[in-house]
Amino acid sequence: MTRNNNPRIANAVKKALLSLTAVAAAIAGPAMAKDVVIHAGTLIDGVATAPKSKVSIVIKDQRIVSVQSGFVTPAGAEVIDLSSATVLPGFIESHDHISSSGDRRPLNRFTQSEGDAVISGTLNARREVELGFTTVRDLGSGPLTAPALIRAIDSGKIVGPRLWTALEPLGPTGGHSDRANGLRPDLVFEGREASIVDSAEEARIKVREHRRRGATVIKIMPSGGVGSIGDDPHHMTMTDEEMKTVIETAHELGLKVAAHAHGKKAIDHAILAGVDSIEHGTYADAESYKLMKQHGTFLVPTLLVADAIYQTAIKTPDQLPPTVAEKAIAVTPTMIGNAGRAYKAGVKIAFGTDQGATSNRNKAEEFALLVKAGLTPMDAIFTATRNAAELVGSPDDIGSVQAGRYADIVAVKGDPLNDITELQRVEFVMKGGEVIKRDGKMQR
Repeated sequence: MTRNNNPRIANAVKKALLSLTAVAAAIAGPAMAKDVVIHAGTLIDGVATAPKSKVSIVIKDQRIVSVQSGFVTPAGAEVIDLSSATVLPGFIESHDHISSSGDRRPLNRFTQSEGDAVISGTLNARREVELGFTTVRDLGSGPLTAPALIRAIDSGKIVGPRLWTALEPLGPTGGHSDRANGLRPDLVFEGREASIVDSAEEARIKVREHRRRGATVIKIMPSGGVGSIGDDPHHMTMTDEEMKTVIETAHELGLKVAAHAHGKKAIDHAILAGVDSIEHGTYADAESYKLMKQHGTFLVPTLLVADAIYQTAIKTPDQLPPTVAEKAIAVTPTMIGNAGRAYKAGVKIAFGTDQGATSNRNKAEEFALLVKAGLTPMDAIFTATRNAAELVGSPDDIGSVQAGRYADIVAVKGDPLNDITELQRVEFVMKGGEVIKRDGKMQR
């Protein structure tokens, strides 16, 4: 290439380039930069154990730039006046089923398809954010729904939370994740094999396959369950080798592992295998709590689903599959007591409802159930903010109102430390700097 040494031509080229740069900056600047300040009357920031009064949250684009005392207004910033509200980090749901309709009637097992799951997932995703849940960890959905939802949410096609997904839970033949449980042996369930692991080698392959298909967390089923037909919540149904293989493979791939576990043996063995969280944990005891503390294992108590199934079992048991009602009646009171005992023992608790957002219960009722179990209101809030952010593995991005975090922010009118049910009436939601709900109304 020949270099042009004519100074007049060189200067002309330089001026042209500078002019183009200025035009590009003028065009791109306003679109890229969005300065917002929230005037928060009371701030529960997900970090401090006491709320702060009269605080300004300065936001640029998707993230929080600073949190300042007093009401300040940077030049050119849009002001969102929440000076009479209580402001909190966007809530994190650690145990959800994003494609669940909430309808447990037995016939649905034979009439609902992946298409129905996509519809439920789209409705759930919007409802999650409407309720203030800006991040969701989906611990069980079909092969296509959650990855498609993630793409649609990220591209702005639909409203929804930040979403982690486990795809199909992994467990043994006849276990809680086996869709053929309790049914005629000649019935064929398409895709059932994606959930079944009956050896360590199968476990390793399934984890790799799940990650390839879009899983961002792995879920295992080492005990029987409540909502499934015929299996026993007390039984440990996976071997130590199977659990260890899943967990080691997942961790090597950068994925955390959640374990559905009711019985003590399954709980303790999953903890010793290195699992990141115990879901439900019904029959844990003092020894289990000690192991959780030693290994940094979270407990996700899922009290709302327990209460929901319990109420159905008492009032309309015919709406549940065979054997489920009696299991729910036996398990539910123990689950609530277990959450309180684990909390008093110093176990890390994360918020999870095991419910899709479109069920007939407001999932923020979980906060009140946690308080009923013995948590303080502030610690109940921490379960869905800083604790859940740590469990998900993204505390530098979500779970608190601090500089550098995503501007995921919610607000309620009253004081949730005085009345925890205030969290069931979220008036304002911001996700990544975008206002999605204002004055109790969805904005899109």
